[in-house]
Amino acid sequence: MRRRENILFVFVLALLVIGLCIVLPVNNGLLFHKDFQLGLDLKGGSYLLYEADLTKKDPSQTDAQTMSAVQSKIEARVNKYGVTEPIVQIQGTNRILVQLPGVKDINQAISLIGQVALLEFKEQQLDASGKVVNDTNGQPVWIPSTATASDGSIQALTGKYLKPNSSVQLDNLGKPEVAFEFNTEGAKLFGQITQRLLNKPLGIFLDGEEVSAPTVQAVITDKGVINNIAIDQAKILVNQLNSGSLDVPLKVIQQTDVDATLGADSLKKSLTAGLIGIACVAFFMIVYYRVPGLVATVALGIYAAILLAIFKVIPITLTLPGIAGFVISTGMAVDANVLIFERMKEELKRGLTIKMAVQEGFHRAWPSIRDSNFSTLITCVILYWFGGTFGAFMVKGFAVTLALGVLISLFSAITVTRTFLTQMVNNGMITHLTLYGGKHD
Repeated sequence: MRRRENILFVFVLALLVIGLCIVLPVNNGLLFHKDFQLGLDLKGGSYLLYEADLTKKDPSQTDAQTMSAVQSKIEARVNKYGVTEPIVQIQGTNRILVQLPGVKDINQAISLIGQVALLEFKEQQLDASGKVVNDTNGQPVWIPSTATASDGSIQALTGKYLKPNSSVQLDNLGKPEVAFEFNTEGAKLFGQITQRLLNKPLGIFLDGEEVSAPTVQAVITDKGVINNIAIDQAKILVNQLNSGSLDVPLKVIQQTDVDATLGADSLKKSLTAGLIGIACVAFFMIVYYRVPGLVATVALGIYAAILLAIFKVIPITLTLPGIAGFVISTGMAVDANVLIFERMKEELKRGLTIKMAVQEGFHRAWPSIRDSNFSTLITCVILYWFGGTFGAFMVKGFAVTLALGVLISLFSAITVTRTFLTQMVNNGMITHLTLYGGKHD
């Protein structure tokens, strides 16, 4: 039995060392140097919640397949644009959550992702006499440019025929333009269209908005350029073209722009409040429970090191509600210790030795600790589902950190505290009965 307790003691110390090497902000060269991943409410950035119109999806695809494809294409866009640690998650059946840390301009974030990002090629509508048809404002009416595909069907030329190798380049005047290239089928359509529109304008539209309308001066098959475009817009357009058009239209139903300064101030105040609360709990435990309380406080420190290390390694995105979940789980770890220590005091009053009281205290308190923590975990599952279904990312962050905290707090209370107390008792380090809550006859 003692050999087993010694092994557990060494194991706990090893976990503490590893946790500190991961958590401490020093370049120790041993394990892990990455910073904590902070949420938008702490780091600042843009939060967008999109709703997909699944009525316009490909009938051969399921809703889940379509949403997965949209998620992948949005991830490709934000990653290629250089956004650090973006979060793109499917929420429910038809929603996409996008968090872009560091992107402060909400309009830039929307442009980056694209509402539909559909590239279309259009031509001016002609009447029976061959004249251009104008709308009520006197502007030419544009209609989709179509041609005969390989299978004999009539197809409109869109961005779906593009190869994913579009790039930004400079024209002869040093102005930016976007170069694109069609695949084999697209080249066939483009060749027919440019042949038909020689010396006529070919409109290039993005999401229904005219980008440029160059005059076709030669028959072109596989390559073309989009000019009259700003450099920033050109970069975003290239990103969108290379990642492909989104499979269904998206509508922004919720948007938030978080200031980094506010986040940093909130983080500082939250951490200060948390540290004060933990210090008060530790003071109470030591004064009221004496030696067991001191051991519980040490175990609490080990618990914090292990849990923060897990947050870094996974990584878990820390938000203010997430930090609140961490602090609450700390209190629950102490709560488990309170149940154990009260049982120990009862066993000491019955006349058991300190060693027997420690064993019985943990054994008898376990059912109550197990049931209370299990009910909390069920609540965490419900909160996580709620946050995922309704796009409440802060609720999800709270649920995740609280659930992890509960699991680690169980390990801390049952394994760490028990191991340390057993070592003290077995080695006769502190044997005075009153220091464990008992009284001498």
